Amino acid sequence: MITDFTALNLNPKVIEGLKAQNITAPTPIQARTLPAFIEGYDIIAESYTGSGKTLAFVLPLFKKIDASKNEMQAIILAPTHELVMQIHEQIRLLAQNSGIPVTSQPIMGEVNMETQIKKLKNKPHIIVGSAGRVLDLMERKKITAHTIKTVVLDEADNLLGQNQVGTIKRLLHMTRSERQLCIFSASITKQTLDVAKTFMPAPIIIQMAPKTSLNPNIEHMYIVGEKRDKFELLKKLLVAIKVEKALIFVSQNTDVTTILEKLTYHGYKIASISGKVSKEERKNALMRFKKDEVQLLISSDLSARGLDVPDITHVFHFDMPLTAQDYLHRAGRTARGIASGTSICITSPKELGAIRIYEREYNIKFAPITLVKGNIKRLDSGEIIKAQTPKKAKQEAPKSNSRNKYPKGFNSDKKKDKGPKKDAPESNSKQDTPKQTKFKVSKNQLKTATSKKAKENTGTFADIMALIEADAKFGKNYE
Repeated sequence: MITDFTALNLNPKVIEGLKAQNITAPTPIQARTLPAFIEGYDIIAESYTGSGKTLAFVLPLFKKIDASKNEMQAIILAPTHELVMQIHEQIRLLAQNSGIPVTSQPIMGEVNMETQIKKLKNKPHIIVGSAGRVLDLMERKKITAHTIKTVVLDEADNLLGQNQVGTIKRLLHMTRSERQLCIFSASITKQTLDVAKTFMPAPIIIQMAPKTSLNPNIEHMYIVGEKRDKFELLKKLLVAIKVEKALIFVSQNTDVTTILEKLTYHGYKIASISGKVSKEERKNALMRFKKDEVQLLISSDLSARGLDVPDITHVFHFDMPLTAQDYLHRAGRTARGIASGTSICITSPKELGAIRIYEREYNIKFAPITLVKGNIKRLDSGEIIKAQTPKKAKQEAPKSNSRNKYPKGFNSDKKKDKGPKKDAPESNSKQDTPKQTKFKVSKNQLKTATSKKAKENTGTFADIMALIEADAKFGKNYE
């Protein structure tokens, strides 16, 4: 297996650009795809979500595109606006970090077409877009089909499904017959494969597993409850896990607004995306999630494909996925790259059969869980899963040089006196020493307090006097 980008015949500037993103070695799908892609072969590639498929087709494009030419040379098609923008952003970032002037332009529906036409006059090297709008602009001759040398279909099982396959066929027929076609997906069915082969007579087929698979770094769990209790279960799971960043998937019929309002009431920072809100609202919600301005994102299956947020730790299925393939794409939003993650289904007794289907389809095992005294308990092993304190909470905690050994209210008397200046140190300062001691100190007390500090190897004379005062005021159990 190739473990170094230099062995993949990439521009050294591209390799330096990847280092700026902390990417130093190719993933297996990248190592197997890049040589054939650069050579110009048609490709059908299947690999689990989070395996690095985006760079598997972006990197070879940086090798193949002639940046000195002011012409459109490649088209990348994706099924959702979010995925289009994600791919475009990766191209823009790599161009910026590498210094290679490859340009990209997102082209999507629900956006003013005249504005897009004006931007296309700059002849971007790569068009990243939705199939319907790209075809429309090709038919208007605003996208120059005859200069396109490479076409990439991302999430091809969706693009070659019944709803869009007609559009894809028309679009491909407008391009040059000798153009290169590359297809990528986490799951390629026999139907998808049959349709794809009508466009590419002798493709190279790359499968990272004999059967469609899920990322092995994902842990799968389920909790059973009645439909009316699902929100209460979700709320308790969030508390038990102390979740840092999570996706909550719902069906199209679920009232997203109600869930959002309830979770907001309980103190969570949350945003939502669905087909019922505008493209701009979805874009803003996703941006806030990526920037950690919100910790939870509630979504329909709209964001199940292609959403790449590296630090998502948990995926919750408030409503069960309709198909095993939907589960694959949803669960794959966590454990991106080499990270690990957890996928939890909140299921009713009637929906338990779906869990068995997922297990059979992807050769995975779900752990049944329940909630006991605020903690998650695995029913298969009896293990109590205690939550880790979130990293953010650790970062936000006030810094302190030593433990506070004194009881609540101990400093209340001191507040009446003039305290030290704001900029003064908290300890080890003459200003911390009380001006007057309100309690008589015996020799035994002095000896006891001194021995306590000696055992800890810490403390000044002021600390010892404070301990003596606490002992006299609160008794021997003040610690």
